[in-house]
Amino acid sequence: MKKIFTLVGIALIGLSVKAQDSAQGLKGAWFATSQFGYQQTKTADLKNTSLSVLPVVGTFVTPSVAVGAGIGFINIKADSNAGTAAKTDLFVIQPLARKYWNVAGSLYFFGQAALPVITGKEKESELKVNQVGVSVSGGFDYFVTKNFSVEFSYDLANFTSTTIEPKNGEKTTVTNFGLAHVANVDPFYNTALAGSNPNLTSPLSFGFKFIF
Repeated sequence: MKKIFTLVGIALIGLSVKAQDSAQGLKGAWFATSQFGYQQTKTADLKNTSLSVLPVVGTFVTPSVAVGAGIGFINIKADSNAGTAAKTDLFVIQPLARKYWNVAGSLYFFGQAALPVITGKEKESELKVNQVGVSVSGGFDYFVTKNFSVEFSYDLANFTSTTIEPKNGEKTTVTNFGLAHVANVDPFYNTALAGSNPNLTSPLSFGFKFIF
């Protein structure tokens, strides 16, 4: 029994040292990940879809601090037998910074600050959409190997200011602030984009990260 405890202790110490060595070696390393989301709702002949893709690339400027940016798109569409009611293409750019703290072994907690900017328009009515925001989130990152990790994060605080400007008429600005909020759809967005239930941002994120 003592030998078993000794072996387990040696293994745990080895994992801890390996994780610390990996963390120390992260300075100067690059990482790549991607956020992906898809949603579809269908009522009778009306089909609404929302697709978002946001590749993220960054680098560790110290063993525990990383900076990077995501560049991607959001596509929102509402179709029926009568034709396309709304088709919205949005461009997304999101610079970010992260700070990591080791929890145990290969498991890390991180805090992230991001500045998402979303811009584009609904093509059927030529309705322009612009959104700027600040997002603070926390999450866990588990390093399966030194070149691959699995991460999960959740928004702790989120501020957005969205301007919707029609081709003819006055523009409308919607300001939102939330603490540990759950994703929801503002009724104004839903009406403006033909009931396509758009989620411009999501508080939950899960994905895989490659380090090289």
